[in-house]
Amino acid sequence: MSKALAIILLLAMAIQLVWPIGLPGLRQRRDFWKIAVFAIVMMMITVLIRP
Repeated sequence: MSKALAIILLLAMAIQLVWPIGLPGLRQRRDFWKIAVFAIVMMMITVLIRP
């Protein structure tokens, strides 16, 4: 499942570079890095929650 999520996030970053998604905070092409930051934060939270 984590591999699928990583592929989805990479695909979202690629789409953001080609055609901006238009969500608040993702209105410009240069905002693709925000998706990567979100992914890193979610991975950190997952590591902290796991025993």
